[in-house]
Amino acid sequence: MKMRREDVAEVLEEIALLLELKGENVFKTRAYRSGAEVALHSEEDFMGLAMEGRLGELKGFGKALREKVSELVQTGRMTYYEDLKGEFPEGLFDLFDLSGLGPKKIKALYDKLGVDSVEALKDVCVSGKVAELSGFGEKTVVKIMEAIEMKEKFASHFRLGSVAVMAETLLEAVREHPATLRCAHAGSYRRSKEVLHDIDLLVATDNPAELTEYFTKLPEVSSVIVCGDTKATIRLDNGLQCDLRAVSNAAYPFALQYFSGSKEHNVELRRRAKQRGWSLNEYDFRGDDETVELPEVNDEADIYRALGLDFIPPELRENRGEIEAAERGEIPRLIELEQLRGTFHNHTTASDGRNSLAEMAEAAVDLGLEYLGIADHSKSSFQANGLYADRLLRQVEEIRVLNGNECWDGKFRILAGSEVDILKDGSLDYPDDVLRQLDYCVASVHNAFTLSEDDMTARIIRAMENEYVTMLGHLTGRLLLKRNAYAVNVDKIIDCAAATGTVIELNCNPMRLDMDWRYWKKAREKGVRCSINPDAHRVEQLQYLSYGVRLARKGWLTKDDVVNTMGLGDVERWLGIGDG
Repeated sequence: MKMRREDVAEVLEEIALLLELKGENVFKTRAYRSGAEVALHSEEDFMGLAMEGRLGELKGFGKALREKVSELVQTGRMTYYEDLKGEFPEGLFDLFDLSGLGPKKIKALYDKLGVDSVEALKDVCVSGKVAELSGFGEKTVVKIMEAIEMKEKFASHFRLGSVAVMAETLLEAVREHPATLRCAHAGSYRRSKEVLHDIDLLVATDNPAELTEYFTKLPEVSSVIVCGDTKATIRLDNGLQCDLRAVSNAAYPFALQYFSGSKEHNVELRRRAKQRGWSLNEYDFRGDDETVELPEVNDEADIYRALGLDFIPPELRENRGEIEAAERGEIPRLIELEQLRGTFHNHTTASDGRNSLAEMAEAAVDLGLEYLGIADHSKSSFQANGLYADRLLRQVEEIRVLNGNECWDGKFRILAGSEVDILKDGSLDYPDDVLRQLDYCVASVHNAFTLSEDDMTARIIRAMENEYVTMLGHLTGRLLLKRNAYAVNVDKIIDCAAATGTVIELNCNPMRLDMDWRYWKKAREKGVRCSINPDAHRVEQLQYLSYGVRLARKGWLTKDDVVNTMGLGDVERWLGIGDG
């Protein structure tokens, strides 16, 4: 497989973890993490420089690191990495996937109990040995067991954000083949499900066997499961399965609709076809007898039109009212990425972000945004270097200075906010006299996740009733495939948001995608507005906005339902703020 800068960064990150496990000094570990950052985000031709042995031209690459990375890129191997990795059991890295386990705890488990795999960790938890270790206890054991159960349950599941780049890469490779007439994603990826099992691609071609063979030989392929004349199945290095189906151009619209799903949506379409004397499958419409006139179909929209329906966007195809809405002509015009004008929930180096205030603003300007909200953590999030009030207010002043000094000609503004912790009793981490000095406030739960549903719901509602709370952050606290949502009555939270005018965030970090898309249609009907926020902790994470739009579309949201489609002037009026 051809090496990419992402592969280099992954190796450097793994080296940093291994060095932490060995107890190496923090400066050595930091050098490899910094190297991974440069590999991923350098504007230079990183791979070209590595191939030519010219990484010394990049800031932060010392001689030892330059030599190791050049060796990796030029040969596909790094001796130092392989030797270092050989000092540890292969299964040890799986422990890093478990929620709540960091290098220090994993090192303790490995050194004192010989834990070298998830299975071994499970054994020592069951035996009670873990609870006897310093820094561990019964509650820790319970959390570890819950994390192991979660990992086992979702072993073959992948987050949307984890597969998107590869999914687009594979589709582009198929599109470039000269025998391709039309091609698209299908399946749960096309429907923008937040968690999926595999990637489905569909291609229209007159040479199906040529396409399937080509697909199995792409550089991204780790192994070939099957390669037939019309279908090929491959597996990637991360275990993700990808299917390519090759069909005729005439069958393409039917195959695209059928393989996009969902199953429940397709069952309803087949029922409607049967009412008209037709059968509908992945190849065509067919009549009950030869006298039945069949509709002409050139694309998916023709299929829906023939069934008396407006076209239904793929994101909505879950049999959750979309067919009835299409029959009534009430499918909304869903939000588009290009309609976003700014965003609110983002972090800087003032708390746990990786980029400065100025760097985050510059990245937002480069993306064409008109405003960027900075919402660093409040003081109770000590693990995230949360800001005490004096530091927060100094940041507010820094933002005002930047807004006054930068040559943005009134076309861009940094908004001064905070992601304020909702404390256990529902009070906020800052007093009102601090909150009123902010442009806006995102209120979020970051601790005490084990409250009862009633208590957690009351806690959040109390916070929402504070007049200075603009929006609610990551409503359920879930981390997809890693941590379940805490108990909370989402319907009651939506009702409270409608009553108080509180915006609910769609946190589009691919680990969260929270509030869940299944609740947004109800929220929309109640008049609750959404803010699509990337929760960016570094400049490149502003790109998470694209995932947010995909999930907002899945939740039936339109431009008017999302506050950050407003232009800068409208946002300033909405927030009641004047010149910076």
